[in-house]
Amino acid sequence: MALLQPKRSKHRKMFKGKRTGIATRGNALSFGQFGLKAMECGWISSRQLEAARRAMTNYTQRGGRIWIRIFPDKPITKHPAESRMGSGKGDVEGYVAVIKPGQLIFEMGAVTKEIATEALRLASHKLPLDTKFIERIQG
Repeated sequence: MALLQPKRSKHRKMFKGKRTGIATRGNALSFGQFGLKAMECGWISSRQLEAARRAMTNYTQRGGRIWIRIFPDKPITKHPAESRMGSGKGDVEGYVAVIKPGQLIFEMGAVTKEIATEALRLASHKLPLDTKFIERIQG
């Protein structure tokens, strides 16, 4: 399983940060005809992203094109189970992508609307946030 994570980073651990505001970048279709847009703030882990991607590719029978518009570059730390409080920040457990409302998560192209709708619906069930199917306006 090839989970997405940075090849190298400047700092090994990161602050938690605030999950507020709306996406001012990455909020319009750039590559495909259809997209999956986030409707709330949150984190998407690299495992969830991979599960959603697999659901989409499995449904489309590896037809069409899929673009992943987010990248999990924020390290999340966790203390081991049954360890005492204190003693610094825990070890890096995995990576997440910070999502704001309006952010595009996936884009699809070279498929019919029916296939794209169902594939993105299946992918949305693997994600921890509310999402919305969007379509490029012809004209």
